[in-house]
Amino acid sequence: MDSKSARERMRGQRRRLRTRSLLIWGGVAAGLIVLVAALLRPRVQPSVGEAVPVMESSAHVETGTDPGPYNSDPPTSGRHYGESLPSGFYEESEAADFGAYPEGRLVHSLQHGYVILWYDCERLSESDCTQLKGQISQVMDNAGNLKVIAFPWSSVDVPVVMTSWGQMLRMENFDLASANEFIRTNRNRAPEPQAP
Repeated sequence: MDSKSARERMRGQRRRLRTRSLLIWGGVAAGLIVLVAALLRPRVQPSVGEAVPVMESSAHVETGTDPGPYNSDPPTSGRHYGESLPSGFYEESEAADFGAYPEGRLVHSLQHGYVILWYDCERLSESDCTQLKGQISQVMDNAGNLKVIAFPWSSVDVPVVMTSWGQMLRMENFDLASANEFIRTNRNRAPEPQAP
């Protein structure tokens, strides 16, 4: 009987070890699935805004030359300068500091995964412009001022157009929720998202 009970004890130990091993490996597998899903989520998540065909050429051109033409206004891809524009809110008075073709630097920023809020206060009253700039600043603050630019652009046909690489969202009336969502789903969806 001793040998029978010793065998039963051994079988019980093996069963417990097998069960524990299955639980451990099952937990590891579940963790890996969650990790892969989290890493892939931003890539498969639908974009906010309308898709704009990405231009074939996104080559660098000499600073100061006309980098266009572009297939959208404002641009969402295409030829650009070798330097980007850092995150920030740029006022109308600062736009001239970037020369005749600021889009050359702005498109480079888009290539690095930035979102740009192109705004036009020329069609707004002074108080409406102040309100719009405050709303844009709030969206930029919500994004941690990371890879977001607000830039004056008088050729747009609405007060605000948001762009990322190959994406555009036009806003006749500023919508805070849509702006936050556009940044959340489109920031860093670009050819060089790891660049600063």
